[in-house]
Parts: sequence; C-alpha cells; structure tokens
Amino acid sequence: MGIGLGITLLVVGAIMSFTTLDSDYIGTNLDVVGWILIAGGALAIILGLIQNAQRTRTAHTVVQERRGGPDVVERDVIDRRDDPRV
Repeated sequence: MGIGLGITLLVVGAIMSFTTLDSDYIGTNLDVVGWILIAGGALAIILGLIQNAQRTRTAHTVVQERRGGPDVVERDVIDRRDDPRV
C-alpha cells in the first residue's frame, strides 16, 4: 500500500505544481502544496521499498513439545528470494 500511495501523491502533487490551476478558489498557493505532496509521495515510496526489503528476510522459530522428552527447537531462516514456494 505504501508504494501505491506514494505514486498517487506524486501524481497529484505534480498536477498541482506543474499545471496552471486557478488558486483563487482555495486561497492557497497550490505550487507549495504540490511540492509538499511530491515530497510526501517520495517518502512513502522509499519507506514502502524498505518495508518490502525487510519482509524478504524473515526468521521463524518452531517449538515442538514432546511428552517425556526434551523440547525440540528448530530455527529456520527463510530467504524468500530463493524460496520456490513464494
């Protein structure tokens, strides 16, 4: 969702900044609002890419309890880029 939101903010900000919209109706400088939306969109895209990169490196711990025996702990590090199931 972060990447899609970032692209939307970039597009809306570019429309507000680079086109000749009549700002008399709103009473604000639409160029400044457009640049703020562009900066927010770029930040949303960067944060979305960082979150997606962190999702590919996950670690899972599986604990199996056995009756009368010691617990078995398996630690499995999954790199989703190499996993054919994903």
